[in-house]
Amino acid sequence: MSADLIFHSGLITTLDRGNPAASAVAIREGRFLAVGNDAEVMVHAGPDTKIVDLKGKRVLPGLIDNHLHIIRGGLNFNMELRWDGIRSLADAMDMLRRQVAVTPPPRWVRVVGGFTEHQFAEKRLPAIEEINAVAPETPVFLLHLYDRALLNGAALRAVGYTKDTPNPPGGEITRDAAGNPTGLLLAKPNAGILYATLAKGPKLPFDYQVNSTRHFMRELNRLGVTGAIDAGGGFQNYPDDYAVIQTLADENQLTIRLAYNLFTQKAGQEKEDFLNWTKTSAYKQGDDYFRHNGAGEMLVFSAADFEDFRQPRPDMPPQMEDDLESVVRILAENRWPWRMHATYDETISRALDVFEKVNRDIPLAGLNWFFDHAETISERSIDRVAALGGGVAVQHRMAFQGEYFVERYGLGAAEATPPVARLLEKGVKTSAGTDATRVASYNPWVSLAWLITGRTLGGLRLTPGRNCLDRETALRMWTENVTWFSNEEGKKGRIVVGQLADLIVPDRDFFSCPEDEISYISAELTVVGGRVVYGAGDFASLDETTLPPAMPDWSPVRTFRGYGAWGEPDGAGKNSLRRTAMTACGCARSCGVHGHDHAGAWASTLPISDLKSFWGALGCACWAV
Repeated sequence: MSADLIFHSGLITTLDRGNPAASAVAIREGRFLAVGNDAEVMVHAGPDTKIVDLKGKRVLPGLIDNHLHIIRGGLNFNMELRWDGIRSLADAMDMLRRQVAVTPPPRWVRVVGGFTEHQFAEKRLPAIEEINAVAPETPVFLLHLYDRALLNGAALRAVGYTKDTPNPPGGEITRDAAGNPTGLLLAKPNAGILYATLAKGPKLPFDYQVNSTRHFMRELNRLGVTGAIDAGGGFQNYPDDYAVIQTLADENQLTIRLAYNLFTQKAGQEKEDFLNWTKTSAYKQGDDYFRHNGAGEMLVFSAADFEDFRQPRPDMPPQMEDDLESVVRILAENRWPWRMHATYDETISRALDVFEKVNRDIPLAGLNWFFDHAETISERSIDRVAALGGGVAVQHRMAFQGEYFVERYGLGAAEATPPVARLLEKGVKTSAGTDATRVASYNPWVSLAWLITGRTLGGLRLTPGRNCLDRETALRMWTENVTWFSNEEGKKGRIVVGQLADLIVPDRDFFSCPEDEISYISAELTVVGGRVVYGAGDFASLDETTLPPAMPDWSPVRTFRGYGAWGEPDGAGKNSLRRTAMTACGCARSCGVHGHDHAGAWASTLPISDLKSFWGALGCACWAV
């Protein structure tokens, strides 16, 4: 057979244990036709085959996010000023000031998650007075994780919050001495007040939402993401809010393979939602680009333990088990898998009581159900999940919230939160993702860096070496492991003959670059189904995706582009993108332990309680610079 496309002369990590490394791959009709050395693969070259020289660069399977709110995020991406990856509050506030200047009334400037105050050099959020100073008339809504939102005076007027506005259940509108709202909204403990306030803002028209979703997918492709499981979301109604993604699927414009779960929206009506959906939607309906994946992550509101580590752990109400059982029975009877948001073991153990009860009447074997997040899952609960054939989908929320977790529970408790290495050791199906766009950033390399180094974005070492993952295991968490969670095992996630031809070429070698460079990786080439959906550098000419400019014309995406303000490497992104710092470093080479971050290594306290890190520090090249 002649190939449509051949890549050769590369360092290809296949994740195929029988054929772990190759130098060339051939692709035909969207699948891998051949994987091997150059001679073995080039026999498939025909007169119409496009042949690409990889020039010795590393190739990886395409990354798959196990928990991404891509459908909701796509509808809003063009409206959002992203502080993901910005390293100083001064830079972030300058971006805000510039965006305010071009945003026409009555539009808002929205900074909706994806960052933590700990990533800033200043280690703080802006004061509301600072926001008012740069935006006296333009509404500004700033969401920090799911613990708080900051609204300037114009935004308070836009949403209509006054001294007479009551606090909603589970939330607080903070007030001054006269009882007037200050602009600080707190989740105590759930994020309902944050969701509801954000929903009051302007929305883009349909054609702009289509454009916005395409730009979001393009940004994900730039970072090497080729697939995702959409976990639903608050104020993401089915089927109305799925019209944009369905349109793109129908028009063959998806550049991310997407499996979607259905998320119930109204407390007290969960059973009715799932009764209706199991009658009107079929599990697995769709194709390899857009397909139905079951229920969740919200199954019932009485079982939702929001992950605000600044607040005490919430106790789920006594009716949780009855509510959950009524929904799980519907799902099990209809053979729908489910995913369930659960942060704390106390919630997980109670949910497992329900799952075990249902299993006695309706065997769950063959249903790929799983918990999302599971930061404090216990050894006993891990065993129970394994016995029932379930899984755990972990996300890198601790990279953003680890400091708050340590403040409340101590550093010792954070050493295996979540216990990823233990889950894998016990054979539980386990994979990785981001929970973007509101709680954490959509950048997969931040998650991979967290899994490998155990550090937060603020630099705090949470996970000791014994609980961290090696690079290959972390990569599997983002590729082949995710396929169980969408019931697509053997179809994608590795570079193997017959699997879907999804691959990436990162801009540096994931397996040999210093650890502190992992989170700064992006893709030079991203291929989905044999189609080049993103190309840069040596591969720019191969890019088959042409996008119109971001709409509307004042969109932050036009200026800053995305993660780390990469669209302005000499402006807003200068302190966020390590390229400049690395090339400007005065040393002859990078350190094998710390990369080019010698100053940070010299200034840090030696981790003498961790012998592995201690000896690594003593043996690093920093001391010879």
